Amino acid sequence: MAVREGSLEAPERRPIDWRSDAFYDKADLNAELERVFDICHGCRRCVSLCDAFPTLFDLVDESDTLEVDGVDPADYAKVVEQCFLCDLCAQTKCPYLPPHEWAVDFPHLMLRAKAERFKAGKTRWRDRLITSTGPVFKMLSTPGVAQAANAAATVPALRKAGMPVIGLHAEAPLPKFAAKPLSRRVKGIAGNGLAAEPSDRTTGKVAIYATCYGEHNCPEVVEDLIAVLNHNGIPVKVLKDARCCGMPKLELGDLERVAAAKEANLPIFLSAIDDGYDLMAVIPSCVLMYKQEIPLMFPGDADAQRVKQAFFDPFEYLMLRHRAGLLNTDFKRPLGKVAYQVACHQRVQNIGPKTREFLSFIDGTEVTAIERCSGHDGTYAAKAETYAKAMKIVRPVVNRVKQAEPDRFGSDCPMAGRLIGHALGGDADAAEHPISMARFAYGI
Repeated sequence: MAVREGSLEAPERRPIDWRSDAFYDKADLNAELERVFDICHGCRRCVSLCDAFPTLFDLVDESDTLEVDGVDPADYAKVVEQCFLCDLCAQTKCPYLPPHEWAVDFPHLMLRAKAERFKAGKTRWRDRLITSTGPVFKMLSTPGVAQAANAAATVPALRKAGMPVIGLHAEAPLPKFAAKPLSRRVKGIAGNGLAAEPSDRTTGKVAIYATCYGEHNCPEVVEDLIAVLNHNGIPVKVLKDARCCGMPKLELGDLERVAAAKEANLPIFLSAIDDGYDLMAVIPSCVLMYKQEIPLMFPGDADAQRVKQAFFDPFEYLMLRHRAGLLNTDFKRPLGKVAYQVACHQRVQNIGPKTREFLSFIDGTEVTAIERCSGHDGTYAAKAETYAKAMKIVRPVVNRVKQAEPDRFGSDCPMAGRLIGHALGGDADAAEHPISMARFAYGI
């Protein structure tokens, strides 16, 4: 029987068997890497997404056989190092994802390789440190420390001197730290007097998962989200004591730390669900963790599946409210021309272009949506060895922003927005989150 060339069926992400011994077996892993790399070599449609695929194809093209069998398995790690698990190859490009019989899931294979490398003790101390966002960000947002860290990040000589030691590129835009984190800004329930009105998919009450970045780096964006939700008649509370979503540790391959974060967060999420709240976060990666990665890592965990069903992207939620006739569309101010980069981890949630749809309701607003990766990936753009590659990946996005000649630009991912602003040659903080644009348009 002939093998099907591609597939028209909906892509299927299968559970990650990360607790089996075979998952970490080096010989078995290399055999699977060779199998998948050979399929990718014959296809090459993902070459423009990130540097993992050009790295692979260069290794093949420079080999003696011009095939994957001519590549030294020791060089497979060079491909793995360039994958930052954006998931775009699986969700938007690959025709061989399950249920196709070849069952190619490139991001989850890269995750397996990262996990094997981590378990073998081959991970750099720097990477262990910068992916420990919970304790590191909490320390850096301490009053006094935050101001010093922010100031140090703007001193070129200091950044250059620290690059060989810390391994962060001297020119990479680093996140700023708020001296007053979100948990000290927002108390109790915002909009406590509002009467929650449910729809078929929403309860009309939202519990916000602040996330490391929302708590320590962009609390003002979460405040904007609260204002927009309240303006739409939705009472809001911010969840206390929640830990990092685990995405940085997932990208590192430290799956036990991901599991620990899940065990700490699920009781907090489930308590909110039991109280009638839907769950939400402003960072797409954190939403994706509980919509996709955690459920796939724990397919038999009913609580994880329950949390999955209750988690929403902000604009996904607002558009569900619109479908039920519950969205406030009385906007007071136009946005003009908006260049909007669609965050990778929002795209792969398979919710459709909800941010763009929402912004299109605002009179006097013209949206240019850019469906290209920014290359940021949390830590990829900050590292000394990959900063230049991130700047290459973001270049098409920058070109599209320039062509749009926008009045404002931004992304659902604040980190992506900051890299775009940096690459434009201006202020990294000039980028706006679309929820902040929405607050401006509402005039609240």
